[in-house]
Amino acid sequence: MPGVTHDDAPPLADLMPWSVAPLRLGRGWPTAPVPAALKSRWEALLRADGPDRAALFEPTRSRTVDSAVPQLPGRRTGTERLAQASGPCADPVRVLAAPFDEQWLIPDHRLIDAARPELWRVADDRQIFAVESAEGMPLLATSLLPTLRAGRIRPLYRRPGGAEPNLAPGLREHLADRLGATPAPVDVLAWILATVRADHTVPLTGSSDLWSRGVELGRRVLWLMRRDGERPKLPGGRRPYVRAPLPSRPLSLRYDPDEETLHLDEGRISPVPQEAWEFTMGDARILQTWFTARTAPAEPGTLSAIGPTAWPQQQTSELLELITVLTLLADVRAERAALEITVEITAADLTAAGVLPPPQTSRRPASILEHTEEGPAGQLTLL
Repeated sequence: MPGVTHDDAPPLADLMPWSVAPLRLGRGWPTAPVPAALKSRWEALLRADGPDRAALFEPTRSRTVDSAVPQLPGRRTGTERLAQASGPCADPVRVLAAPFDEQWLIPDHRLIDAARPELWRVADDRQIFAVESAEGMPLLATSLLPTLRAGRIRPLYRRPGGAEPNLAPGLREHLADRLGATPAPVDVLAWILATVRADHTVPLTGSSDLWSRGVELGRRVLWLMRRDGERPKLPGGRRPYVRAPLPSRPLSLRYDPDEETLHLDEGRISPVPQEAWEFTMGDARILQTWFTARTAPAEPGTLSAIGPTAWPQQQTSELLELITVLTLLADVRAERAALEITVEITAADLTAAGVLPPPQTSRRPASILEHTEEGPAGQLTLL
């Protein structure tokens, strides 16, 4: 973890005051690695009638086929009860389903126990979601709506279009007084990603040189986690390739550290650095959990059992990129641990300056209704 001079670092919960509890899907079948599987599952649901449809849906206390719920903000879906639904499947959207695991979700409020509409209202191509996570990476960052089971979600912006940063009022101005320039909101987030501790406190510096180094490191983390823009690549000779064709339905995954080879049954990918294979979140290897999510058999007769009959080529490309990302992030972890913070702006400093504690209004979502939202059975949603 980054070195610090003492323990009066401000908590992330005060620096980014507005947070939302994680989504609770309630059932696994509306999420899948391949979008075509979701449309097939939806069609299978609608082909069933009465009790069969209710059972396939996998009801919970929060959702049944008779639940009346509004549309998700910004999404056009039916609002009749699922027991009577007959329309097409909503176009799947890309989500972060687990750490470093991007999958697809049917964005239909009727399928999700706790969808957190306030997050959907601010999700756009400018937004970055910071997600409190487990040991090893205390904070994840994603441009996608996060649906993983983790800690609280902290959007960088409180409004669409990159408006109204979710930062303690006066924080950037206080940093400007110490650093000589006002940092952009994304640079504050980059610093947080580079320095946040396991207890989700964030050491702050008044050194402009150290700030620049931390922000540069954090921006690399952002780039690797978001994977937008130029795709990450390892230097020539270290890039992973498929050395032996992957089987149509691989069932096992193992790693040979001597040969730096990942085996998917008889298929082989190399070189795979040991740092990528051993990259963990909590006690789980990322590569193993990613593979299991795509190969573990589902219970027969359930909607989750409907999926591709063979390993899609796109998944191979995604696996090669994931190996690359984990390798580069392992390097960042080492640099992050070596980042010595010798000058701090403490929580006491921010309190004396009136920045902390942030006002209660900053902990609540902004009032947003820039488009009509349809409620149950076609009624309008009122906020």
